[in-house]
Amino acid sequence: MNLPKVVESKAKIRFQDCDPFNHLNNGKYIDYFMNHREDELIKNYNVDIYKMAKLQGKSWVSNSNQIAYLRPALLMETVILESQLIYFDDSNIKAEMRMYNEDKTQLKSIIWCGFTHYNLLTQKRETHSEDIMSLFNNINNPIPESSFEERIMTIKKKV
Repeated sequence: MNLPKVVESKAKIRFQDCDPFNHLNNGKYIDYFMNHREDELIKNYNVDIYKMAKLQGKSWVSNSNQIAYLRPALLMETVILESQLIYFDDSNIKAEMRMYNEDKTQLKSIIWCGFTHYNLLTQKRETHSEDIMSLFNNINNPIPESSFEERIMTIKKKV
C-alpha cells in the first residue's frame, strides 16, 4: 500500500466562526481540524467513521486535545490544514494537525488529538481490528518529540 502519511486540505475562515477581532475563535480551531481529518480519512484511506459507527457500532471518541495558537487565522483567509497519525496502539490513536497560511510560510496552530476506539453498543473501549492495525502501520508518521510542549519548542526554534 502506498498511502499518504501526511494529508492536506484547504479551508476558508468563515464569518460565523470569528470573534469581534475578525480572528478565528479559539474554540472553532478544533472544528476546522476535525472537519479536515474526517474528510481526509474518507478521501485518502476510505475510512468513514460515521458509516463505521452506523454499520458496526464502533468508532473513536475524543480523549484529549492539546492545542497551541501561534498566529491568528483571519476572517475569509484561506488556510492549509495538514494532519498525520503520530501514535497508535491496540485501542488508541493520536493525530497531529497543523494549520498554515495559504502559502505555508506561517504556522498558525498545531493540535494533538487523542482518540480511543469505542464500541457504541457496549459503551466500552474496543480493540482495533487487524485491518485497522494494518492501515495504521502503513500510515503512522511519528514525530521525534515525546511531548506536546517539546514539539512546540522545536517548532518555535525553527521560526
